[in-house]
Amino acid sequence: MSAPGLIVAAPRSGAGKTTVSLALLAALKRRGIGVQAAKVGPDYIDPRFHEAATGRQSFNLDSWAMPPCLVDALLSEHAAQADLLVIEGAMGLFDGIPSAPLRSGATADLAARLGLPVLLVIDVSGQSQSAAALVRGFATHDPQVLIGGIVLNRLGSDRHRKMVADAIAQLGVPILGAIPRDASLALPERHLGLVQAGEHGDLAARLDRLADLADRHLDLDAIQALAVPPRLSPPQPAAALPPPGQRIALARDEAFSFVYPHILDGWRRAGAEIAAFSPLADEAPPEACDSCWLPGGYPELHAGRLAGAERFRSGLAHFAETRLVHGECGGYMVLGARLEDENGVSRRMAGLLGHATSFAKRRLHLGYREARLLADGPLGKAGARLRGHEFHYAALVDAGNDAPLAELADGQGQDLGKSGGRRGYVTGTFFHAIAISE
Repeated sequence: MSAPGLIVAAPRSGAGKTTVSLALLAALKRRGIGVQAAKVGPDYIDPRFHEAATGRQSFNLDSWAMPPCLVDALLSEHAAQADLLVIEGAMGLFDGIPSAPLRSGATADLAARLGLPVLLVIDVSGQSQSAAALVRGFATHDPQVLIGGIVLNRLGSDRHRKMVADAIAQLGVPILGAIPRDASLALPERHLGLVQAGEHGDLAARLDRLADLADRHLDLDAIQALAVPPRLSPPQPAAALPPPGQRIALARDEAFSFVYPHILDGWRRAGAEIAAFSPLADEAPPEACDSCWLPGGYPELHAGRLAGAERFRSGLAHFAETRLVHGECGGYMVLGARLEDENGVSRRMAGLLGHATSFAKRRLHLGYREARLLADGPLGKAGARLRGHEFHYAALVDAGNDAPLAELADGQGQDLGKSGGRRGYVTGTFFHAIAISE
């Protein structure tokens, strides 16, 4: 039996849904409620804030990259032991890509398929009665998506609140929160999103402030009452990715932190063991392991330390002589010959692949990807198809001469050419894998 749930969404990015989600999670946790959080879409950062607020591992749900059976399996697993499920949306509620019905990646896909009500967060700064037109549009845009309540965010005054609330009252959609404008509530950001949860020395104090805000400005009882159990299909076997080995050495520190919990959980369920090590602490992959995984993260912020990590680089090279090594995004950058930091300083990297990357020559690469593997390796057998995404600003300034790892297409099937590299036991790509494609 799953806990009842709801989705916190917004008309657009930047409206305040992360702030409202964290305030709600922290306040409910403080009340002694076992609240389970999840995040829509490819996102490594927001779920770590969820975990700090709830004390429970958060997880990702993605209607494009994950088959429905995997979405249902993750919900069944994580929500079974909770009192309430709160899913934070991504971008605007209906923002996705042209795709099959309920497989666009939009937050609305999950609201419709799972039958979960939406708590819509509206930034009302710079408007008053016009907010009612926005609510009317979202409430009627898709009859499968229920807007169960509204949170007004960034109100300027009591008069402002009354004008907005009076206009929305005619629509029959309840206002379940009204939050005044407060710039100090914003969390600091960097080029891939929020500064990571582990980098905030004052995170506990911030969450306490957000819980106080929720107690004052959100109708927590009414929001809880809004939740309903998700509609889930009967359980089916649902694997995200096969483990790359029996004992996996996982790079994990401030430079290598982007790995999805459902991937690691799936490996463990398949019987694999995971041993973490820190390249920034100049640690080599543990010798007892038979494969090594370098996830994404922020190697560009630590390029100098990685260049000086001799034990890490020599140990990785020794490991790669006989065992599989794979790098995703930031890990792929570190496997290359050189990495140029934001100041244009070129740093030596592992040199296990021949490419070079630059963070000084920044260009955004963002979007869903489907990969077809060109050879057997840690991601699967040749010909296997995986779904995932790219999100990075680094540029490939020297492609090297390694054999490509995969053929890529975007979320709509448009060919993007060959990607990544493979040499001996070493593979890497900017592509982040989420799940096996159906």
